[in-house]
Amino acid sequence: MATTEILSDVLGTQPAPEVWLVVVTAVAALAVTAPRPVWRLARNAITIAHEGGHGLIALVTGRRLEGIRLHSDTSGLTVSRGKPTGIGMILTAAAGYTAPSLLGLGGASLLAAHRITLLLWVATALLLVMLVMIRNAYGALTVVVTGGAFLLVSWLTAPEVQAAFAYSAVWFLLLGGVRPVFELQAKRRRGEARDSDADQLARLTHVPPALWLFLFHAVSLCSLIGGGRWLLGL
Repeated sequence: MATTEILSDVLGTQPAPEVWLVVVTAVAALAVTAPRPVWRLARNAITIAHEGGHGLIALVTGRRLEGIRLHSDTSGLTVSRGKPTGIGMILTAAAGYTAPSLLGLGGASLLAAHRITLLLWVATALLLVMLVMIRNAYGALTVVVTGGAFLLVSWLTAPEVQAAFAYSAVWFLLLGGVRPVFELQAKRRRGEARDSDADQLARLTHVPPALWLFLFHAVSLCSLIGGGRWLLGL
């Protein structure tokens, strides 16, 4: 396939799927995010987005990204160097819990514009960039498997399959971005997770952790509502 043909496919638009497919992919994403046993496995993908959000904003704000680790218990760690206080550090800390939902919202905007192939390629590119910064074997395996799935679907499958995969992925980000904030809130209520992103932000800004949790909830729920409306064509 010539380069011009590839660019045409990637930058062009694709037919919008039937409404039933959009609804089915939403139900499938909910079935993955709601039951605890399935969520424990699927949450790895949300951790990729979470830590990727920390890493991306660290780079954008001028911090030096040292590396990212993803663990089998679905936790992760992003290490960056730079000024320990200030707007760069605040934005970096705030990016984790908001990243999955905002990525889902961005994906929904691309799908609403009928740019299914572009979404798949952008996701693959972001995962490839993230892979360079992964510093442990499990994290590398997780990112390679996820990126490989996007690449294979975008390169080898029919448009209908690409649409189903893209809509499922975006629904999953939108729905999966909501649950971790409630999980964090529950942990803090039990006296756990006292070094969470919300607590770090509280120390950086002197704003109570509860207000940062409110912000995380607001971003995730508003992204779900707005992105869902775009996906459903409302």
